Parts: sequence; structure tokens; C-alpha cells
Amino acid sequence: MESFFNKFRLLEEKEDYVAVVDQLEKGVVFKGTNLWVLIFAIFVASLGLNVNSTAVIIGAMLISPLMGPIMGLGLGLGINDIDLLKKAGTNFLVATGVALATSTFFFSISPINNAHSEILARISPNIYDVLIALFGGLAGMLATSSKNKGNVIPGVAIATALMPPLCTAGYGLATLQFQFFFGAFYLFIINTVFIAIATFLVVRFLKFPLKELQNAASQKMAKRVVTTIVLATLLPSIYFGYTMIQQSNFIQNASRYIEQETTLPNDYLLSKKIDAKHRKITLVYGGKGIEEKEIKMLETKLKNFNLTNTTLEVKQGFSYIKETEENSLLNNINQASAQKDLIIKQLQVQLDSIHTTQQLSEQVYKELKAQNTGIISAIVQPTFVYTDSTTVKSYLVAIETTSKILDKERLQLENWLKVRLHQNSLKLIIEP
Repeated sequence: MESFFNKFRLLEEKEDYVAVVDQLEKGVVFKGTNLWVLIFAIFVASLGLNVNSTAVIIGAMLISPLMGPIMGLGLGLGINDIDLLKKAGTNFLVATGVALATSTFFFSISPINNAHSEILARISPNIYDVLIALFGGLAGMLATSSKNKGNVIPGVAIATALMPPLCTAGYGLATLQFQFFFGAFYLFIINTVFIAIATFLVVRFLKFPLKELQNAASQKMAKRVVTTIVLATLLPSIYFGYTMIQQSNFIQNASRYIEQETTLPNDYLLSKKIDAKHRKITLVYGGKGIEEKEIKMLETKLKNFNLTNTTLEVKQGFSYIKETEENSLLNNINQASAQKDLIIKQLQVQLDSIHTTQQLSEQVYKELKAQNTGIISAIVQPTFVYTDSTTVKSYLVAIETTSKILDKERLQLENWLKVRLHQNSLKLIIEP
């Protein structure tokens, strides 16, 4: 049993204290190469967010040198090195300011302003982001303090994701969507604080030599500042995490309720909407008119699914009435009206389909333009390919460029278009 616990000992693999501190201090300073690498990494991450490419965003996280000053903050706190703490803090503020300015500039001039999933994923931080930053920071500092460093630091850079939140904050500033800015910047602060705290904990656990502060009052003040920063960062994230769990539970319970309890005789559930934020369920039925007692019955069953204090809204999409001799004329009028509404609805569906296709074509052109600035026009049109035996749905894409596109680039472009348009059959024409 003792040999088993020996596997968890760290002191035998511990790197020399001076070497660790020297390595971290070198990564703290942001000037020259480090600063330019940061700027280029911000551009790469912003491009990745702009075109919704996870691979590009991961690449930017691996390039970024932002971990340096953050771990320097934790090291300064851990060994009571006020000079290092000031240096790391100053360089962190410089790096954050430059990164925020760069991403804001990029999104201000970018022709693509849509908030894709990669952006939306970084505007609602919660307690899980705290845990990711904490455990990632612990892994990063332990690896830095060990002789067997391995490839942990790149993994920490990806897991804790410092770059995308900063770029998303820049997107919020550039597009004047301040809810995006505050949500993303808060996520960046969470990652920063808890990577630094993780570094602090590892430094103290490994018993790095401490520098004595001038007096006990300074040491108490430092502890109070650290505690205040941690609590100010942690408490909102706990609240947001709790809210997220509550909303997730509400959606699950509401889905079970709709599946099991909302069947009405001679009625068909046309649509449903679950609003977890406002605890509201909206049901739209088609068929016979819904009576008040049926609505009361549906409301009564809410409590069986932990949906108390939930607002249930029941709407009648369309209904029919029984045909009798007295109301046959009225029925004929209603049928004619329903037929007219159906035709209008069908025409609206066709119009919406045309509009959706037009929007998709316009968006694809913008994304093509973002990839190759030499493209000056494009035709993106759904079509059909006819042969003697088959008819296949396809897409016709005709691109006009100012420069010749190589065969390799053409193949990459064609493969990208197939994925982007969800279409295996595609005809690509490039001029010249």
C-alpha cells in the first residue's frame, strides 16, 4: 500500500526552484516578440470566431503567450514577491489592453458580423468555467514545476481558453453589443483569477521559498486582497451555474410533461415552446375548439413534473365546427377562408424558402471573400442535375476572381462548399 501512495509524491520530480522562477519571470514580460505574437494570435482567434472554425481558435490558443503574466501573478502572490507581482500585473494589463484593442479593430473592419456558435458559447460563464480554470491552472503549474514537463502547457492553454473570450469581448465592443462584452470579459477574468490562484496554491504546496514582506500588516492586506478578488469572481459564477442547472432541469421536466400529458381528444399539438428563463410553456393546437376544463386539466398536471409556478399558455391554431343544415353556409365560408389561408401559408413558405436561400448565398459569398480576397463575385444557387435515369439535387457555384486559383486550392474550396452547403453534389465554376 505504501508503494501505491509513493506514486503520488511530487518532490522527487520537482524542478529546481530558481529555474522555475526564472522560467516564469521570462514569460511575464510583454514586449518585442511576445507582444507581436500576442497580436497575431488575437487576429487568428478573431478570424476563427468570425468564420466559426474551432480548429483555427485552438491554433490561436496554442500560439498565445497570455499564460505568462497570469502565472507570474500567482507566483508573485505565492512567494510574496511584490516586485514580480507588480511586473506581472503591469504586463497583464498591457497584454489585455492590446488584445482587446486588436480584436475590436478586427471586428470593426470585418464584413462578417454574425454571432456564430463559437462566439455565443463564451458569453454565459458559470461555476463550471471556474473549475476548468482552477484544475487547468493546477495542471499547468505542476507541470512547470516538474522536471517531466511533457505537453501539459498546450493542453492547459486550450482548456482554459484565454484568447476566445478576449476576442469575443472585442466583438461586443465593435458591434456595440455590450452584453457580449461583459459576459465574455467576465469569462476571461474567471480564467485569469483561477489560473493565478492555482499557481499560488501549487507554489505554496511545493514550499517555494518565501520573500518576507515588510511587516505583518502588509501580509494581512495581501491575503485580504486575494480573498476579495476570489470571492468577487467566484460568487457570480456560482449564481450563473445554479441558474443554468435550474433552466436545464426545467427544460427536461417540461419536455417530459409535453410528451406524456398534452394529448387532447380530436386535437393535434401543432407546436410547443419552452421558455426556461421565464418558466413558461406555450402549446398551439389544431382541431376542435379547446374547452376551459381541458386547459385546467393540463395546468393541474404541471405539479406532477415539478413545474409549479409555471405559466401554461394554450393557443388554438385552427379549429373546426360540426356541419349542420343550419350552419352549412357558414361552414362553406369557413372552408373557403381556410383554403385561402392555406394557400397564403404555402406561398409564404415558398417566399421564406427563397429568402432563406438568398441569405445563405449571401453569407457563403461573405465567407468565401473572407478566405480569398481575390474573389470579386459569386453565384450560389441550388439546382437539379438531370440524366436519363435520375434527378439529383445539387448546387451551382460560379466564382469570379482577380487571380488564378490553383488546383489544390480549388479542391479545398470545393470540399469546404460541400460541407458548408450540406450538399454532396456540387458544380464549381471558377473564372478566370
